[in-house]
Amino acid sequence: MKLDNVIAVRKDKTIYRDGDKVIKLFNETYSKADILNEALNLARVEETGLNVPKIQEVGIVEGKWCIVTDFIEGKTLAKAADENPDMADEYMKLFVEIQLKIHNQRCALLTKLKDKMRRKISLSGLDATTRYELSERLDGMPKHVKLCHGDYIPTNIILKSDGTPYILDWAHATQGNASADVARTYLQFNLKGREDLAEDYLNKFCEMSDTPKQYVQQWMPIVAASQMAKNKPEEREFLTRWASVCQYE
Repeated sequence: MKLDNVIAVRKDKTIYRDGDKVIKLFNETYSKADILNEALNLARVEETGLNVPKIQEVGIVEGKWCIVTDFIEGKTLAKAADENPDMADEYMKLFVEIQLKIHNQRCALLTKLKDKMRRKISLSGLDATTRYELSERLDGMPKHVKLCHGDYIPTNIILKSDGTPYILDWAHATQGNASADVARTYLQFNLKGREDLAEDYLNKFCEMSDTPKQYVQQWMPIVAASQMAKNKPEEREFLTRWASVCQYE
């Protein structure tokens, strides 16, 4: 493998291109279990028939674990929208259409969304009373088994030259309630200061899926609390407000 063409750098990983392959190289401190789980998630999602980069191998390079997948030539949906602002509405509709296709799939061996959320709430750093209220709310939400991406944002969609979309980054995939997945995407737009895109996205999703907006909003405190487990100081004040159970009552 050649590690001389860096295409992205993240906090705990570096992503390289080597011909028709992408090499995601993790730092030494990254959990081996999380790396193997990410690879397993992708392998399981492949079996649904969705357009995703196929996994080629998992191994060790220069003493670090890596995941090797197909390289998908194209541009992200985010970049396409930035370059063509007059098509913003069409791109947002496409973004929602792809997510609806994801939610139509079933992947029975993935982690259950509620189990993951419950663990994240316990690690949120919120006070015991708030954690209890959020856990009770989580337990009361309808139990579904839809495929949920877990980090569905426009930079995780690649559009090939013929317009075919491919969905990247399945590290956080679960099976569960689609509205929780939607609430997380809505949250991600807001965390990036794009309240305009957040509202446009939520309105379009609810319209195209015939989902009441209030139903998605019930998930927002839960999703905010789960995001707090990442312990990012710059997000904490914002997320603490969102995690208020009463905010969306």
